[in-house]
Amino acid sequence: MLGEESSRDRPKAIGRLVDKMTKEMLWIYILRLLQERPHYGYELKALVSKRFGFSPATVSGYAIIYRLVKDGLIQEQRNTESPRKYYEITQRGREAMREAKAFLLDTLNKVFDLTEV
Repeated sequence: MLGEESSRDRPKAIGRLVDKMTKEMLWIYILRLLQERPHYGYELKALVSKRFGFSPATVSGYAIIYRLVKDGLIQEQRNTESPRKYYEITQRGREAMREAKAFLLDTLNKVFDLTEV
């Protein structure tokens, strides 16, 4: 994975890109995981690390969850069987994911149209 390369072996700009597309875009990764099923906060942090290859700070994860709830993209799932707060994606969250995907695909096509892989 690109994020695992030695920082000495690549331009600093690539490191900044990786940070922007991972840690600073954590909300996308959280919504992606919640598309599968409800999860609790700490579980989301562990899953991001396992599935996407980067480890966000615990505080960052909870701050993002709080903002996602506030924006109506996720909601707390009521579960009387567990003391943990589980979160699930809302319809508005699903729509935000579709819009984010369209934006990123459009941006990739415009920016990298002359770049061969």
